[in-house]
Amino acid sequence: MTGETPPPRRLMVDRETKPKLPPYLKLRHDAGRDRWVLLAPERVLTPDQTAVAVLQLCDGERSVKEIAAKLAEEYSAPVDVIAADIVELLQDLADKGYVKG
Repeated sequence: MTGETPPPRRLMVDRETKPKLPPYLKLRHDAGRDRWVLLAPERVLTPDQTAVAVLQLCDGERSVKEIAAKLAEEYSAPVDVIAADIVELLQDLADKGYVKG
């Protein structure tokens, strides 16, 4: 079976992952409804405030560890707890194809 393309590998999010949104997914503020939305092909997702805070920092430059440190400082919370929550959130989104690493 030569010449076949192997199936894409599943992204495993960890503290070193540098997450980013793929080009087809946009995080936008809906001013009319005063809420954040993720615009995907033929879909509109409404993330909660925690997810928005994380997704706004997913630029492909910062690692999960760096995102957790920034949010821990901003919200005066334990960085390990925040990092674990971020990994769980981003893994769920990555499994659905909404986050790349």
